[in-house]
Amino acid sequence: MFFDRPESGERAILVHLQLPHSHVRDDPREFEELVLSAGGDPVEFVTGQRSSINAKTFVGSGKAVELRELVRLHEAEIVIFNHTLSPSQERNLEAMFECRVLDRTGLILDIFAQRARTHEGKLQVELAQLRHMSTRLIRGWTHLERQKGGIGLRGPGETQLETDRRLLRVRITAIESRLEKVRKQRDQGRRARMRASTPTVSLVGYTNAGKSTLFNRVTDAGVYAKDQLFATLDPTMRRINLLSAGQAVLADTVGFISHLPHRLIEAFRATLEEASHSSLLLHVIDAVDEERQRNIEQVEEVLAEIGAGDLPQLKIYNKIDLLEDRTGRIERNDQGQPIAVWLSAQSGEGIELLFEALAECLGHKMVSGTLRFPVVVPANMAKLRARLYETGAVEQEDYDDHGCSQVRITLPQIELLKILGSEGISSHDLEWLGTAPTLDQTEDWEKSN
Repeated sequence: MFFDRPESGERAILVHLQLPHSHVRDDPREFEELVLSAGGDPVEFVTGQRSSINAKTFVGSGKAVELRELVRLHEAEIVIFNHTLSPSQERNLEAMFECRVLDRTGLILDIFAQRARTHEGKLQVELAQLRHMSTRLIRGWTHLERQKGGIGLRGPGETQLETDRRLLRVRITAIESRLEKVRKQRDQGRRARMRASTPTVSLVGYTNAGKSTLFNRVTDAGVYAKDQLFATLDPTMRRINLLSAGQAVLADTVGFISHLPHRLIEAFRATLEEASHSSLLLHVIDAVDEERQRNIEQVEEVLAEIGAGDLPQLKIYNKIDLLEDRTGRIERNDQGQPIAVWLSAQSGEGIELLFEALAECLGHKMVSGTLRFPVVVPANMAKLRARLYETGAVEQEDYDDHGCSQVRITLPQIELLKILGSEGISSHDLEWLGTAPTLDQTEDWEKSN
């Protein structure tokens, strides 16, 4: 029932008030974009200021009357507030306006319901919606009072309101159980990548900053990308080859937004954990957005909330094709380490600089060369060759005139040392074609194993 949508846009009246106690200045333009993304048809945008919130209706009595007249004038079907309303405020306003009233949290939940495509994504959205709904159940079934004694009147002894709450709790528990299985599956995949020393790079950033477009540009994944808020909801992961830094896993994540509802953060924790366990965060920023700095601060707040605030981060200033006299470049700190890359995911300008910066940030010392295996391969060497294929280190394999195998490999030095140690092979037993790579930590690794 949560995913049925009307075929045409609903006429909506938007309400945005400036409140002095708000520590973050809300953006009315972003609010209107959210409504458009939800499929609404804004017919009026009402603004104003209040020194305090009315506990009964949020807005003052005069503004409430003004809104009621606008609803009748435009025959509006819904009034949407760019604020968080209490359940009682929503009920009181609906009774006054005689139409549906929605707050910012409900609006974002509706957009997420439209964007969810995978089974996991739909479960996460439904969980957030059920938790939101559980605080907004009212006594709508007045004819079903608590059952009394007597013939034909004996029942379970609970009102319809209590029955609804119980059914919600049962459904919430069932969804949480399913999502716990998803979380365990993600943990298993994450541990497998850690065993293979494969770093994970997560794309994070404010919604509509261009994360999915960048993801498609780098991986050719073809994920859904559109110029609208929350175009991406379901996470996607792909392997990428960073040449000198080996392979990595790139993850596309849901976009952040100011005042991201806590219910969404809780429901999407399984998805957001990918970002919190990453080796590196790529913070994608809309370089042409006037609210750029504010958006950066909002993303930093959400990252801190999910436990990813202290992870290494590389800022990606996207959409430079919309700026004048701006070319792709890498910004570095005093130590020469990359801290930001300016590029355009749409045109592809600066993408090669992104790969260069990623290789430096994930900078394990790499081993690159060609190993020679004899025709009759000892058991431990056969296992070594199989392990190299298993980790994706083999780039090419040829055979010489004598039938000996020549395997071209590239992988992090620490990974090669780990494989050699586990198979009981000394680095001196390896036969390299050409100049042998220097394995600095071989002796220390072998002694420790």
